[in-house]
Amino acid sequence: MTVQTQTAAATEPSLVDLLDRLLGKGVVVTGDVIVSLAGVDLVRIQLSAVIGSVRKEMENL
Repeated sequence: MTVQTQTAAATEPSLVDLLDRLLGKGVVVTGDVIVSLAGVDLVRIQLSAVIGSVRKEMENL
């Protein structure tokens, strides 16, 4: 009888694989930062970022 074991490194994707997948499809990151004092909003910042591969976009042109 043969027992096969898998390590966590073999089953989890590496950081490079994860970045390759995300950049291949593109990612949109959004967020809000609100600084308030006594219930009054003093500063509000809305963040939006679109991250994608330049090579992929050049192929679509």
